[in-house]
Order: sequence, then C-alpha cells, then structure tokens
Amino acid sequence: MRMLDRAKIKYEVHSFEVPEEHLSGAEVAELIQANVKTVFKTLVLENTKHEHFVFVIPVSETLDMKKAAALVGEKKLQLMPLDNLKNVTGYIRGGCSPVGMKTLFPTVVDKSCENYSHISVSGGLRTMQITIAVEDLITITKGKIGAVIHE
Repeated sequence: MRMLDRAKIKYEVHSFEVPEEHLSGAEVAELIQANVKTVFKTLVLENTKHEHFVFVIPVSETLDMKKAAALVGEKKLQLMPLDNLKNVTGYIRGGCSPVGMKTLFPTVVDKSCENYSHISVSGGLRTMQITIAVEDLITITKGKIGAVIHE
C-alpha cells in the first residue's frame, strides 16, 4: 500500500479475520460485502525458463492457461510452485497482491474488469483486501487487460 500512497492512488482497505483454513474467494467477497464478480485473485505463473507472469482474474473464475500464455507471448505457462511464492513475490498464498511485488512482473488483468470502475484485490495480507480503480491498478502494475479466463 505504500506504493499506492507514494503514487497518490486512492484505494479502500478492507480488513477481516481469517480462520486457520483457507478462505474461498466467495467467502472473502462476503466478508468485505462485495459482489463476487468484483473480487479478483492474483496468480503467478512461470515459463520453462522460470520467468514470471502475473494474472489477475475474478475469484469465481478459472485461468485459461493457453489464452494466458498467448497474451504474454509464451508457448506454455504453469503455476509457480507455492514454495517459491514468498521468495519471488514477497507474499504468501492467500495474500498475494498484484501491487508491490519484489519485482514488477508482466501483469494481465482479465477483461471482465472493464465491467466495473473498481475491483478488489489482495492488500498483501491474508486478512486484507483493497478496492482500487481498474485504471489505477493497470497503471501501478504497468499491466494490460486481456481475455484470460475460461468462457
């Protein structure tokens, strides 16, 4: 969030309690009283050379790996092993934010974001979401919008 503050980007913080077991995206949406279609998850993928790519998609959807690979000019991508997530991004599973990773990786936000002025993404902790304007998220991540979910 410091990165957003430095860039003078407005956002809203939603904090909540997290049980020991992992929360589903739908449960997070309910906790922050948001439409589940406006709550997005962050997935980190890698190519065969272990170069990383970030995809931000609705929590209720599934990433289409072929579409994702094509959008970033790769033949094949796979989910980055969870064991590497904290070391590569600085975040843990359930708290991985597209904003403020250790390195700015190529980022794609699913085109469904265009249906909304604001979406919610992880704030970098399992207990926090931030709501941010779509255009600000694209700007701060130097991302692009593309169709990457299964239709």
